[in-house]
Amino acid sequence: MWKVLRRSRSLFRVARSISSAPQRPTRLPARPSRQPIADHPSQVTRAIQVLTLLHLTRTMATAPTVQLSPEEWKAKLTKEEYHVLREKGTERAGSGEYDKFYPKKDEGYFACRGCGEPLYSAEAKFNSGCGWPAFDKCYTGAVKTNVDTSFGMRRVEIVCAACDGHLGHVFEGEHMTPTNERHCVNSVSVKFVKGALDKPESKVGPVGVGGPSICTIQ
Repeated sequence: MWKVLRRSRSLFRVARSISSAPQRPTRLPARPSRQPIADHPSQVTRAIQVLTLLHLTRTMATAPTVQLSPEEWKAKLTKEEYHVLREKGTERAGSGEYDKFYPKKDEGYFACRGCGEPLYSAEAKFNSGCGWPAFDKCYTGAVKTNVDTSFGMRRVEIVCAACDGHLGHVFEGEHMTPTNERHCVNSVSVKFVKGALDKPESKVGPVGVGGPSICTIQ
């Protein structure tokens, strides 16, 4: 009996000494520091940044440099010119000033009637028999294309790259000239300027695609 009591007292003293001893705080392993999210963008974020940059670059490359209000265009153009250039109208076939006009090479060039930007050389004009002036190439970077779905058809519209003035439509695959393109242009959309102009020319193609394109060297 006494042996049991003495053993119990010894165990009590050991327990009390352990409880009264100063305890060291337990240290957890340090968590790795996290960098700001902006320093390590995810793949989705990077993809968005790239697409945004491409969109801005494309927009800047195709945005018109001449921008006027409708009132300013009306003051600058005649009623017919405004209807065709700014409202995408079409002059009657065979009625245009330049339909049967074929100047000699280096005699001059055709410029946008809205802003004066050179569009086509005299050499590029040919007789297509369609009732409107026809050109098989344009000055590089002078003409843009847009998909036109008006009147239940799908055509490729051509506009002046400098002011977005409507010129007409472009067709491909008719094999009328070596470039295999026909720019069907309203006479009222252009004006003939005398004097040689040394600028590179090219097709506007490829035509018939889903997005806008610009006249580039092929």
